[in-house]
Amino acid sequence: MELRGWDRADVILMSGDAYVDHPSFGVAVIGRLLEAEGLRVAIVPQPDWHGDLRDFRRLGRPRLWFGISPGCMDSMVNKYTAARRLRSEDAYSPDGRHDMRPEYPTIVYSQILRRLYPDVPIVLGGIEASLRRLTHYDYWQDRLLPSILLPSEADCIVYGMGEKPTLEIARRLTDLIDSYDPALSYDETGEACIGREAFRKAILEGEQMPQTVVLTSHLRSSTSYFLLHPHEACLRDGRKQAENFRHIEEESNRLHAQTLVQQVGDQYVVVAPPYPPMTTEELDHSFDLPYTRMPHPKYKGKRIPAYEMIRHSVCLHRGCFGGCAFCTISAHQGKFIMSRSRESILREVLKVTEMPDFRGYISDLGGPSANMYRMEGREKSQCERCKRPSCIHPRVCPNLKGDHQPLLDIYRAVDKIPGVKKSFIGSGVRYDLLLHDWKDDSLNRAARDYTHELITQHVSGRLKVAPEHTEDHVLQLMRKPSFRLFHEFKSQFDRICQREGLRQQIVPYFISSHPGCREADMARLADQVRHLGLHLEQVQDFTPTPMTVSTETWATGYHPYTLEPVFSAKSPEEKRRQKQYFFD
Repeated sequence: MELRGWDRADVILMSGDAYVDHPSFGVAVIGRLLEAEGLRVAIVPQPDWHGDLRDFRRLGRPRLWFGISPGCMDSMVNKYTAARRLRSEDAYSPDGRHDMRPEYPTIVYSQILRRLYPDVPIVLGGIEASLRRLTHYDYWQDRLLPSILLPSEADCIVYGMGEKPTLEIARRLTDLIDSYDPALSYDETGEACIGREAFRKAILEGEQMPQTVVLTSHLRSSTSYFLLHPHEACLRDGRKQAENFRHIEEESNRLHAQTLVQQVGDQYVVVAPPYPPMTTEELDHSFDLPYTRMPHPKYKGKRIPAYEMIRHSVCLHRGCFGGCAFCTISAHQGKFIMSRSRESILREVLKVTEMPDFRGYISDLGGPSANMYRMEGREKSQCERCKRPSCIHPRVCPNLKGDHQPLLDIYRAVDKIPGVKKSFIGSGVRYDLLLHDWKDDSLNRAARDYTHELITQHVSGRLKVAPEHTEDHVLQLMRKPSFRLFHEFKSQFDRICQREGLRQQIVPYFISSHPGCREADMARLADQVRHLGLHLEQVQDFTPTPMTVSTETWATGYHPYTLEPVFSAKSPEEKRRQKQYFFD
């Protein structure tokens, strides 16, 4: 700050992750985005929350707000396994250390800042707050908890992907300061700052700002909204919590959503509808910011495991329309695919080739699902009326245009770039999109071409796919296709590898202890997998994480869409017996 001649920062971001200046790390994206708007941004990665709290005091009061993110992952999933055991390392900390962040850093950081700076606005972002915006089940405490706004004492949550709401917050607050509004605060030098009253005025002026969550003591009569069951009612009746979740998920995946309201005690949590999906131009702008793609120099000589995995990867799109019941991607990123332009992708690949440690291999040209790039509805008017959480379950939507040709064009353009020896696809592939009959010769041909090129050109010895289970009644609850399709895809994979003389493996992912799955189902899964000659290495015991259909089913005992009872293996012994079939 001294080198730049700053007397204070406009925005100070607190992050639970080590700082890596890379577009895969949310705090780097928000920091670069605000910097591009001319704001003075300071970032405090992994502040020490013990002792005299000097890391929270070091930069003083920001002119506009404090932003808090726990990091790229939910802090509890990042720290513990499904059996509640400590993971071998923290993937987002230097040298994998476990002592660099507290549990629930969103709450811990926010409470500290509220004590130190009572009048400074605090904005929560990142997946931990995003998926805890309303009443949610917490597996680690084994109970329903209210919106994270209450324990954190923060002023606002920005949920989902944060670029558009963050830019709007910055615009509204700077406009307010420029107007010399009487709601402004002033520091000891007499400079205008945003206090909590001014912040609240800016966010709630007119209608509440989109894609934000606030706490209020009264509801506006002029605002239309959908009223969820109160938090206290959900504590008494799990069926009401399950019923709430259906509305939460549906509104999260609509282009024209309603405002959601939930009473907690004598207050109301108000969730404004999300912004429309980012355009290609907006997404390009976010990815084209001047990232160094490197960890901060303070980590020289230290290994950051998550960075090692993505340092030579390129993300092509955001969003996922799969709607898997156990997955949080659509809850956070949405189901509508937001794709980068070919030019932006190629510019980033060129940056990767210029990195000093690049040896010619792109580790992943991917996204949440590898092969959804540029896929969208044929008739936008149908998408605008739709509230299905999945475009491909229980059947593929006839309005979906599943064209793999744009993705093939990207792969081929990347492989022509000087310095690129080979590009791999490390993200998971939806083989049901490759096998579907699109009732269109050009789309079916593109899917066949993609399958062949993927297997022959872009597999680093092993291809990851996720059938997740073999039994149809469990797959139905998971929102996954029949295992019959995995058989069909594996046959194609083996046939192509044999014809091309390739020694490659297909690596399937499976989940044990998912709601609806009993021990007998795991026994049948094990038999089928052995019959196929597969070795199970990628196995996962179901972990209930906030804001998924599977978690709500597991926690309440009711499926949110049918309100019918569903069995779940809950005790450690039940879960252990199901998982043992992977290793017998």
